[in-house]
Amino acid sequence: MQPILLDTNVMVYLFDQNQAAKQARAAELLPVLQELSIARLSAQSLDEFCAVVTLRLKPPLSPAETLVQVEHFTRSFLTLPVTSMVVLEALRGVRDHQFAYYDAQIWATARLNQIPLVFSEDFNPSVIEGVRFVNPFAPDFVLERWL
Repeated sequence: MQPILLDTNVMVYLFDQNQAAKQARAAELLPVLQELSIARLSAQSLDEFCAVVTLRLKPPLSPAETLVQVEHFTRSFLTLPVTSMVVLEALRGVRDHQFAYYDAQIWATARLNQIPLVFSEDFNPSVIEGVRFVNPFAPDFVLERWL
């Protein structure tokens, strides 16, 4: 099975009580990916997760709850670092593909770590330089198609 890079929104929706359908999808998706050991995270996504769930989520998670969840994610999924090469490749993605910078970091992390698939709602479904973007919250999404 091919590895899959998870964008921040997949983790955040697990705790977003205001998005019931997306919360249910995240709750269905994450355990399967954990069991199959195919999902990867970027350290950037963990950073963004912390900021979103403690500052923007209504109701927010406490720092203690956030720590527990980040510990769980890091035990469950291989976490890839944001390196200088990722930053340089992200800047190339901004220049060549007009990505927003932090979206470009997700693309660059996948590309440089040879991860052909990214689950995110932040990209249009597409393939860019060998990296395919799939929205796991789309109505027609079926996980088995990507396993």
